[in-house]
Amino acid sequence: MSRSYTMRDVARLAGVSVGSVSAVINEKATPSAKLKERVRSAMEALDYQPDHVARSLKVRRTHTVGMVVPDISNPFYTELMLGAEAAARARRYSVILCNSSDDPGLESQCLNTLFSRRVDGVILAPADLQGFQDRLTARRFPIVLVDRIPPRFKGLAVVTNNLEAASEGTRHLIELGHERLAIITGRLDLSNGIDRLEGFRKSMQEAHLPIRHEYVQHGDFRLQSGYERGLELLRLAEPPTAIFCCNNKMTLGLMRALTECGVSCPEQVSVLGFDDFDWAASFRPRLTTIAQPTSEIGKTAMELLLRKIESAEGSEAEDPRPISLRATLHVRDSTAPPYGCTEIPDADHQLVSHDPAAR
Repeated sequence: MSRSYTMRDVARLAGVSVGSVSAVINEKATPSAKLKERVRSAMEALDYQPDHVARSLKVRRTHTVGMVVPDISNPFYTELMLGAEAAARARRYSVILCNSSDDPGLESQCLNTLFSRRVDGVILAPADLQGFQDRLTARRFPIVLVDRIPPRFKGLAVVTNNLEAASEGTRHLIELGHERLAIITGRLDLSNGIDRLEGFRKSMQEAHLPIRHEYVQHGDFRLQSGYERGLELLRLAEPPTAIFCCNNKMTLGLMRALTECGVSCPEQVSVLGFDDFDWAASFRPRLTTIAQPTSEIGKTAMELLLRKIESAEGSEAEDPRPISLRATLHVRDSTAPPYGCTEIPDADHQLVSHDPAAR
């Protein structure tokens, strides 16, 4: 049976006091970098692992945080998690990841599990914008929201400026000469879904273009809804010449619908997607997308959470207003002037000549 070494064994091998070993483990001030290196070398030689459970009971902190996201299969949340985990690792924190499957009941179970494991705080993309606040208010628990925030929420949150991003993307389609614009929305009980629809409406109204009822199709951020709503749009007597799809999974569903209907993109319909992903540029056509600063959202949210955890007496040191980050429009091949259009407005809304055969 292998021996389990103690802090005293590490001190003996390193030739230092037990107090010095404790100071290194707990990252307190040590006499010198040389002493710190001796202690760590001894720990490695003995394969000594500090008892973090005992330490957490003493300092009332586990150096572990939780993350709850609604769909880990979505590349957006995967990249967000990687950004958050990198920020946590840099501060010697561990991350426990939970997937709520966009189910408020499962989300509640995830949070209870994290609480029982005594995590120091949580980053949450809520599945339910109303109920989660009731569950957390009584606990006064350190939390930072990402991606989705409830109306009138007062607390730490990091999101994309969805309204501005959707408005810019819609304006791009309008400047190409499109007038028959459609949108496949996300869930309209979530802030990101609401804001992206509002951004679309804003640019349409500013361009004095009608928003046709049949061109506003309600999706739910899932691939199947993009496919089904896409089929409805493409089968209209007068289909749109451009479709704005409000997240990456629904865009994949829409592209499947285009293929099944034999509709060419961008010759017959332009497609603008919300969310960028590694393989967007590998599509044929390469997809025009609105890229969220996904990794930066995760990193910023984790840094906010750790500052809140480590602030004196858990006080709210940060500005409670949500941090809103700017997205970037990546123009590729899936958006072009509508077929037969010989004049399109330039960036200053002035008409310039365009030859569709030159595409």
